[in-house]
Amino acid sequence: MTIAEHSPAATSTNAAAHAGPPTPRGPASAALLDLLTGRAAHSPESLGAIGEAVDAALAGFAETGQTGAGDDAAPVTGPAVDPAADPGAFLHHDDLQLTLFLLYLLHYGPAPYVAGDFEWDPDLLTIRAHIEDAFERVLRTVVQVPEPPTAGSAERTPGRAVTETLFAMTDAVAKPKLAMWAGRKATEEQLRELLVLRSIYTLREADPHSWAIPRLRGRAKAALVEIQSDEYGNGRPGRMHAEIFAGTLRGMGLSDAPDAYVDRVPAITLASLNMMSFFGLHRRLRGAIAGHLAAFEMTSSIPNKHYARAFRRHGHDTDVTWYFDEHVEADAVHEQIAGHDLAGGLADEEPELAGDIVFGAAASLHMDDLIGAHMDAAWSAGRSALRDDGAAGQPGTAATMSAAQNSEDAGAADDAEAPDAR
Repeated sequence: MTIAEHSPAATSTNAAAHAGPPTPRGPASAALLDLLTGRAAHSPESLGAIGEAVDAALAGFAETGQTGAGDDAAPVTGPAVDPAADPGAFLHHDDLQLTLFLLYLLHYGPAPYVAGDFEWDPDLLTIRAHIEDAFERVLRTVVQVPEPPTAGSAERTPGRAVTETLFAMTDAVAKPKLAMWAGRKATEEQLRELLVLRSIYTLREADPHSWAIPRLRGRAKAALVEIQSDEYGNGRPGRMHAEIFAGTLRGMGLSDAPDAYVDRVPAITLASLNMMSFFGLHRRLRGAIAGHLAAFEMTSSIPNKHYARAFRRHGHDTDVTWYFDEHVEADAVHEQIAGHDLAGGLADEEPELAGDIVFGAAASLHMDDLIGAHMDAAWSAGRSALRDDGAAGQPGTAATMSAAQNSEDAGAADDAEAPDAR
């Protein structure tokens, strides 16, 4: 069975359609879904069940410390990840990542299956904070951050130092291995899987970064608004990037309902969006969300050119490729705005945030690498990159990433290495 055959409302043309509640992935998400959907009353008992399940999942991760930068540094209390443990396990933890995803979803929507107003429930916020404490410690443990940039001279301002650092970081990953491989080798079913994996974020594209708008000032705020205005179609609903992506899904026989594929994506996909939400929803992490967006924009244009080529290779027209074509041009401009005016402008305005800006960019690149490695491992083994692999056919058997090693293309062997997700 292919993804399209397995899809909910695969032929829907209604971008406003909504998916139902996801399937729990463990005790914490099960207890939370019981509360959110009205199967359990809002009571100390139901909230206690969620908290106890989260604490059990976090058991063994105990440490306190301080995170953040400058005057906004915040104490980390409660369950937190011990750097000596295996922090990668947290990023791949199905139950914790789905639980955190659902808690953040209360701030976004649409979630019509939520029976009540839980967005600012203090008990749920406390539970969310416990997971976030662990999440931040994991990220600050596993993400390799370059040395904090220093101004050094009147000409090399904090903003210029940050900009130069970000361009050096993104230049180092300028060869988009996954996208280049997909342009030549990916099967139709693998391209559908790529879209499914991207759908969780891209059907709400730009929203996590928009939380930062009221938290910035001056040049950085103006730059962020300029980028986000393009993302939201400059006032034209049909040109919103999320809407264009919905058209790509429909063109590939997939559902355009938000979160239709939550049950199909691995925990690391949820962790990627959760990281954006975490950065965006905390004012003290405004540097990290600005750096994340900068890296996101600075590594987008070239990969999208290759993805567009991949879909055209299978005979698809602009109804499918428009999303990728649009980003080739738009993100070539956005990377300059993001690198110089957003990240650089913020560092000039608040030099104490320079370290967090670079951290956010490095975290973006790190998460892309993890998602790319997941797809590489699955496709090279001839299996689906989605959960419930038996329902997704046998993608990768006709052409796998490892098969690139035998390609006549001189660069194919490099492309067979674990790619990033750009």
